[in-house]
Amino acid sequence: MALHINIEDILSAKTIESDRIEFKEGWNPDSIYRSICAFANDFANTGGGYILIGVAEDLAKKTATRPVRGLTTNEIGAIQKEMIGYNNLIRPYYAPKLFIEDVDGRQIVVLWVVAGSERPYEVPETITAKHKTWKYFIRKYASSIEAKGTEKEELITLSNNVPFDDRANNQATIAHASMVLVKDHLRKIGSKLANDVGKLTNTEILQQMALLSGPEEHLSLRNVALMLFSDKPSIFFPYTWVEIVHFPKGTSDKEFTEKIIDGPIQQQITDTLNWLKNNILQEKITKIAGQAEAVRVWNYPYSALEEAVSNCLFHRNYQEREPVSIRIEPDVILLYNLGGPDRSIKREDFATGKAIPKRYRNRRLGDFLKELRLTEGHATGLPALKKAMKLNGSPDPVFDFDEERTWFQVMLPVHPAFKIRLPFSIDLGKVEWNLEGIDNLLDQILEFANIDDTEGIAGGKVDDQASAIADIIAKDAHNVDIQLNKVSGRVDSTIADDIADDIADDIADAIKNTDYQSPETINTIDSDIVNDIAGGIAGGMTDRVVEILNLCRIPQYRDELFKKLQLAKHPTNYKLYVKPLVDINWITMTIPNKPTSPKQQYITTLKGRLVLELLKHKKR
Repeated sequence: MALHINIEDILSAKTIESDRIEFKEGWNPDSIYRSICAFANDFANTGGGYILIGVAEDLAKKTATRPVRGLTTNEIGAIQKEMIGYNNLIRPYYAPKLFIEDVDGRQIVVLWVVAGSERPYEVPETITAKHKTWKYFIRKYASSIEAKGTEKEELITLSNNVPFDDRANNQATIAHASMVLVKDHLRKIGSKLANDVGKLTNTEILQQMALLSGPEEHLSLRNVALMLFSDKPSIFFPYTWVEIVHFPKGTSDKEFTEKIIDGPIQQQITDTLNWLKNNILQEKITKIAGQAEAVRVWNYPYSALEEAVSNCLFHRNYQEREPVSIRIEPDVILLYNLGGPDRSIKREDFATGKAIPKRYRNRRLGDFLKELRLTEGHATGLPALKKAMKLNGSPDPVFDFDEERTWFQVMLPVHPAFKIRLPFSIDLGKVEWNLEGIDNLLDQILEFANIDDTEGIAGGKVDDQASAIADIIAKDAHNVDIQLNKVSGRVDSTIADDIADDIADDIADAIKNTDYQSPETINTIDSDIVNDIAGGIAGGMTDRVVEILNLCRIPQYRDELFKKLQLAKHPTNYKLYVKPLVDINWITMTIPNKPTSPKQQYITTLKGRLVLELLKHKKR
């Protein structure tokens, strides 16, 4: 009978983690049975493993050496004969599933060691020895080791503690499994077993996939079979669906939409992602003058949503009668599921991206989803999610859960480019300021630029970035005038000028209060200069400040700068005109770690260039 998974995926360790695969060039029953025992004990709830006999390992790549060595027909016959006796030495009795596969024109033996339902298992340390000593074995990384001390005690406490998805469901019969869904799954993963659907009985196919449990006279489907291969899993596990609620104008508004996504788990993942892609995802493209490439960002990167949605459905507690909830607000997407992280994971692990569970809640479900490439192994989901957000220039995701580990939530903040809003709201024709976000406005602008000051200067793209961002802000300011006209019917020039000045005031305050300097440092700057700088956008920016920012678009030595400013080369002038701009990071040193270097120059930062761009728009 054919293997339930594509043999090439095992040989290349594509959908199965390499530490769940062992390559054996020849038949070595002592080490092989220690590994069979370890995989059957499934200490980490990862779903057992595979042992390939007749295949050498490429130690550098952790994959099979090709072409495989293979086994002769006589060798395979001897292995099958010896295994009948050796299986009886495992306590309690356990027999791995054996397959003979053709690879590279040769035959190999594949042992599929399904996680056992009667663990803990023990086996003779040397199964071929005359005097045998039984021991418990577990997997540690890519090795099978003896369970000792606390690990042995923990293994024994797992006795009959089978994960929910791998348990038999006595309410379901074989008839509740859709063989159409089974065949579709096998076809998608490239299993030869797909060709046997319809030729073999349904029972034989499901047994081959380890989806049945119980004696021959009363076979029951395992829960994972109902989750993946029944049309309505919610019949057996109430509220097993995804519930999406979308508040396009915020939670305070009465307008919202709801969407329920039901069906097999793998279909729920696909349908949920398609709905989010079609209804929520937006791309913003900003053309840069003098540059062929445009700046492209998404409000939420699709790959981050893939990880978040898949992990919600993979790690949820299917014994709880609550759906996976996705709440979409203007600035954030919240994904919530019952079933918190394993207690081996600490809260700070999520900040570092090293949240590696000691064992998984749904080991079999995870196996099937990995075969479909809907989830990844080795706890890579969290790092992949964080990386996707970073590559898009989005803020980091935020993870939360309760101390009892009963629920888990992922918050995906919207990209800053989609978050910049008008700095006030309008009520009954009267402008009422809403300062939410104003204090962080410049930080949002810099996040949208997705570029470090130094890197940007080196790349020569800072002015283009600053101009593109200022254009966005200017469009928002233009929308202010349009909205005011709609409400009041007219906006005379005086009111419009006042509004423009107020907007500029707030932006100036945001620049003044950015996180580049502590309040203590800012307070040490000469108060008159600070007032000139902070009030400059709203009022008449001092000519001297504007002149310095413009001159330093090109790196300037101090002496050259003073000469162009027609100022004496005196420390007082440096403290009066240059140092304040350095302190608030409008200009920066090209060699910051050597302030007195004779090669020291001063250059306008992205923040300083944004000030100049905003001034241009104000004049327009």
